Amino acid sequence: MAQMRSVGRRRWLIGVLLGVGILINYFDRVNLSVAGPELQKEFGLTPGDLGLLFSAFFWSYAFLQIPVGLVLDRFGVTRVSRIGAFLWGVASGAVAFANGFGAIVAARFLLGVAEAPAFPANAKATGYWFPRRERAMATAIFDAAAKFSNVVGVPLVAVSIVWFGWRWAFGITALLSFAYFLAYYFLYRDPSADAQLSAEERNYIVAGGAAPEGESHASPFAMLGYLALNRKVWGLTIGFAAYGYSFYLFLTWLPGYLVSEMHMSIIKSAGYAAIPWGCATIADLVVGGWLIDTMIARGYDETGVRKTVLVTGMILGLAVFGATMTTDPIWAIVWISIALSGLAAAAPVGWSIPSLIAPKGGTGTIGGIMNFFNNLMGAAAPAVTGFLVGQTNSFSTAFLVAGIVLLIGILAYIVLLGRIEPIAEPPASQRAT
Repeated sequence: MAQMRSVGRRRWLIGVLLGVGILINYFDRVNLSVAGPELQKEFGLTPGDLGLLFSAFFWSYAFLQIPVGLVLDRFGVTRVSRIGAFLWGVASGAVAFANGFGAIVAARFLLGVAEAPAFPANAKATGYWFPRRERAMATAIFDAAAKFSNVVGVPLVAVSIVWFGWRWAFGITALLSFAYFLAYYFLYRDPSADAQLSAEERNYIVAGGAAPEGESHASPFAMLGYLALNRKVWGLTIGFAAYGYSFYLFLTWLPGYLVSEMHMSIIKSAGYAAIPWGCATIADLVVGGWLIDTMIARGYDETGVRKTVLVTGMILGLAVFGATMTTDPIWAIVWISIALSGLAAAAPVGWSIPSLIAPKGGTGTIGGIMNFFNNLMGAAAPAVTGFLVGQTNSFSTAFLVAGIVLLIGILAYIVLLGRIEPIAEPPASQRAT
């Protein structure tokens, strides 16, 4: 703590700024899941239709991840994230004026385009702004915001729907998005361009193993080809995609599950849904952030610590099986809370890895590859869940599928990822000319 005071706290202000961005980013995402039952009534949607609505965001979001990673590595965090933050508000506001299924699908597709840079940009920014020994907590701040958004965002949207109607729920999140754009525009710079960053803090960050700023010596497409063939990248990618399937299932369907299967009102379901997300937020910060940084600072092997939390968290995610064996809403929430807490503890480890293993200029590309497959699961999970619920009139089969996907991810982390250490630079034959 004394060292933090002596070198300054600018990096933590940036960390909180990135976290607030993800918080609002996820308000824009969860509003549709809470408004889903109202949209079903107004537009006569089936569970399958609703599943397609939930997944529309993820198709554009997922397929832009790799291009966005290349763009981030070429043009930098500051410029790309400013544009994205502005477009969040435009896309969320468009839903408020939608007049049917097609218009909402189009607006959600645009939201996916706008938010595509968010996580890869944050992974790249934390690599610039934090030494390796603080990277877990820095990553946990913005990753926990994704979970905490459900604690405050779901009740906020639910109350807005009940008091003002579902259109105002989207209008409010659009206003929050525009407010964040202004904050980001005036506050965020990369460390080398930040006039408020002291020389002492800058030296502390660099000496602690911060990711070097600047472009790779390899061309963007050569870097993509080089990393796409790397075993570490595939271990990370498959494992994180498995995490994403369960995470996005709960993100999109948890309120609907509580309304349809546990027969709750929208307001009551929002309160219950906040419980597992609150547990997940705490696990994310305490285990995925503080505990990892503390153990590494005490001399424990960095790879051993990170992979232990990663695999153990995924194993706890298998508690989703428990929710298939109960009709009691209390027990359902207990099992889901255990599952989400385990997944949340693992998530910031996954997001810290791109900046820990990437060669110079490759963090955005690894983050893009990882998040592309993660969000293919984000597109698949809501649609598959909607189909299975429509066919079986139950969520049990959908939860079983999520558990099987998690088992595949656990194997990928154990067998393919290996040590968490930098990948060698691309060979000279792939250097940009």
